[in-house]
Amino acid sequence: DLAAKGAEPFGYLLSLALPADWTEGWLRRFAAGLAADQRRYAVTLIGGDTTRAAGGLTVAITAIGRVPKGEMVLRSGARPGEAIYVSGTIGDAALGLRIRQGTIDAKLKGARHLLDRYLHPQPRVALAPAVRAFASSAMDISDGLVGDLAPICGVSKVGAEIHAARVPLSPGARIRLSEPGALQTILNGGDDYEIVATVPRRRAGDFERAAEAAGVPVTPIGRIVRGKGPPIVFDAAGKPIILSGRSHTHF
Repeated sequence: DLAAKGAEPFGYLLSLALPADWTEGWLRRFAAGLAADQRRYAVTLIGGDTTRAAGGLTVAITAIGRVPKGEMVLRSGARPGEAIYVSGTIGDAALGLRIRQGTIDAKLKGARHLLDRYLHPQPRVALAPAVRAFASSAMDISDGLVGDLAPICGVSKVGAEIHAARVPLSPGARIRLSEPGALQTILNGGDDYEIVATVPRRRAGDFERAAEAAGVPVTPIGRIVRGKGPPIVFDAAGKPIILSGRSHTHF
């Protein structure tokens, strides 16, 4: 969320509710994991709450960042003709969840990478300055690519066209494209925590160079168009792909 707004993270609030069977060993390992992330992302624990949990362990973290006044990247800035970019690769985490659930064989090629992408998502903090400098709108891809692009279209009052063949895939995801429902999972499964951004054509080259300098790969996958409505996905032949759903459903 912070990276998609072009913000720099600086702290977080932690609410921790411990069950009756908690141990000091578990708490030490948990604190060590938090400390490692604090060092990596230059953030500090600035408050929160600790209490007892009757129904099992609960961990709630709220990350807080800052952005120069007037420079936050909103959802409402997309305009017709702009390019749609995504960072990283798409669909890995959703396929990793299927491995975790046992519907994909954990021994298949690329499975370890997919599972790691689900269990250890990496926020694209390094891309935030490029997003702030060159993107007209942006969202983090937490509920699925198509589902998270839809709010940008809605608030910006535009449409969007995505070309499925241009969506960047990892080798593990690509070899599963022929499986039933795989494309649906890749486009709408969620948990990638990549960034989808719209960028004016005249600034596309600058955005790509800034992303490369930050060490984050970005790929153009479509364009913003006139009209209102959810994003439309096209296959290699230019025909619309019918998706049974557009995003992860929380409830």
